[in-house]
Amino acid sequence: MKKNLYLAALSLLLLSCSGGNKEVNVDEVVKSKDLNQIKSSREIIHKEYEKLVAELAKLDKAIAELDPNKKNPLVKTITLKDTLFNHYIEIQGNVETKENIVISPEYSGILTQLYVKAGQKVSKGQLLARIDDGGMSAQLAQAETQLALAKTTFERQKNLWDQKIGSEIQFLQAKTTLESQQKVVAQIKSQLNKTNVVAPFSGTIDEVITERGKVVAPGMDLFRIVNLSNMYVTANVPENYIAQLKLGAIVNVYLNALGKSYQGKVRQIGNYINPNNRTFSIEIALPNPDNLLRPNQVAVLKIEDYKNPKALLLTENILQETADGSKIVYVVNKVESNNTAKVSQKKIEIGYTSGSFVEVKSGLESGEMVVTDGAKSLKDGITVEIIK
Repeated sequence: MKKNLYLAALSLLLLSCSGGNKEVNVDEVVKSKDLNQIKSSREIIHKEYEKLVAELAKLDKAIAELDPNKKNPLVKTITLKDTLFNHYIEIQGNVETKENIVISPEYSGILTQLYVKAGQKVSKGQLLARIDDGGMSAQLAQAETQLALAKTTFERQKNLWDQKIGSEIQFLQAKTTLESQQKVVAQIKSQLNKTNVVAPFSGTIDEVITERGKVVAPGMDLFRIVNLSNMYVTANVPENYIAQLKLGAIVNVYLNALGKSYQGKVRQIGNYINPNNRTFSIEIALPNPDNLLRPNQVAVLKIEDYKNPKALLLTENILQETADGSKIVYVVNKVESNNTAKVSQKKIEIGYTSGSFVEVKSGLESGEMVVTDGAKSLKDGITVEIIK
């Protein structure tokens, strides 16, 4: 196109020079081999050329503005409006429960009875198993018989002593014997109670680890009991977020394994910064209404650290970057009846990013129309056609 324009301008120039300015004849000037004359003739022709190019440019502009068949770039726009914007930090955590333990016996002996099986729900204090007491029941019966005798002897000595009959030493000996025998009985009962394995809290028997008839001892694993009604999530949070976290703050907890989200509350914030990774620990209480949560599940925590009720948001793919690193967008100034408008380039300052959305801190106002599709090929001030 430029080449054709140049040739047309040159032809008009030669005609002009040969017709309106007869003293300039290019062929004769060249044949003369007069350097000064050639330079002078070139200067005259060049001035005429520049004049013609400027006039052609004016004509091209007028044609472009008046041509009904001219194609304007097609674009799509959105109108900015105030929107609630929340920004979250994402932290990985683990689901835990404080009521997840392995039950061990407190007494050595043969496991004579098993009263529960895996998957069974139990209540706090419910008898789970019994260990052979090794004759301790007989010892208890004998001790209780001796206790009854000691009690009778004491009561008689007390009646006599109240009547000032007998010696004080006899009364004190009877009293001491009674108290000593009471302690013996209490001690045997305490040891005998250890032969009964009971549930420390209400929950579900997750696993029966032992078998009936097996010899057991303190420290051996008998059952695993789990209560899923008191679940929570633990996580380590970078120390620079310590000002944003408050007790009672709502936290969105997402579990990849379940594909579900839960809402929890921050119930504990650690007071110690780990020097190895510069983090502090938090606990989030988590409801478990559908009983799907399990200890050691991996959770993703979304903790709100910023909120703007009147934010202007754009999708990140709309933004363009200049050579100096500035962010720019194109806005539509005024839409004509034929859906055409001129666009203006605007430099903006962005804030937080959440997903595909970016917060606009400055450079745009609510109500402005921003070009979304077709912005990559635009230039400041050109006319575009808006697709409805």
